[in-house]
Amino acid sequence: MNIIDGKGTSIAIQDELKLAVAERLKKGLKRPHLAAIIVGDNAGSRAYVGHKIKACEYVGFESTLIELPKSIDQKGLENEVQKLNSNPSVDGFIVQLPLPEHIDSQAILECVLPHKDVDGFHPINAGKLSLGLPGFSPATPSGIMELLRRYDIETEGKHAVILGRSAIVGTPMTLLLSRNADPGNCTVTMCHSRTQNLGEITRSADILIAAIGRAHFVTPDMIKPGAVVIDVGINRIADSSRKSGSRLTGDVAMHEISADWNGYITPVPGGVGPMTIAMLLTNTLDATPA
Repeated sequence: MNIIDGKGTSIAIQDELKLAVAERLKKGLKRPHLAAIIVGDNAGSRAYVGHKIKACEYVGFESTLIELPKSIDQKGLENEVQKLNSNPSVDGFIVQLPLPEHIDSQAILECVLPHKDVDGFHPINAGKLSLGLPGFSPATPSGIMELLRRYDIETEGKHAVILGRSAIVGTPMTLLLSRNADPGNCTVTMCHSRTQNLGEITRSADILIAAIGRAHFVTPDMIKPGAVVIDVGINRIADSSRKSGSRLTGDVAMHEISADWNGYITPVPGGVGPMTIAMLLTNTLDATPA
């Protein structure tokens, strides 16, 4: 079993960004500034935003965290987004998901100016992605592509199977992997909850990307020998051996895969998650005026 180390790769990218920021400052250019809006007290969201802020500090970015009460209404949140849109010191910002149920999340994401949308969720950036035009790609798919690149994973002519069709991971991955690029040039199959003969399809995958949001859904019998398995899932399950009573795990039952299996796989945690932060910072640097 070959482990694809997302954590180590993320640190390497952050070290590269740190050098790039230092070079910018030597030339008298602006320090990149990433802002984040968080609504409510979702523990997972707070932890994730905290990691982003620490990463900003490490690479030398300026960062701003705007914490808003869960009770804020649609108009109030839109006003906060517009403040960041009009703030010239902020180069890119994110609105941390999920948002409270009474908020129209899509409407909020559409309020973000496309050139500050470093999460890559605005319809204009999504459209540019589909047309192969320059723009911001969502950080998680971008992180996966960077892992494939840095691990020299051959993609041309390979069959990639993607489990999940979300606008955040599944759909962008189909576009990126099928592009005439390196990595890219895959033949892509997208699977979802209505897909029939799922195991037969996944066993044909040279590259399998699991982003279905169900713990241990992908079992060893669903994986082709020698395949590259990218586990995007982040699921919390009970674990009495932990002080917290739970632990994070992926969509792939990695613990059931034989140690002598000859493929590549990303662990959870320590795989795709850290790469998402690295690519968010990369997008922010790209959003900063030269």
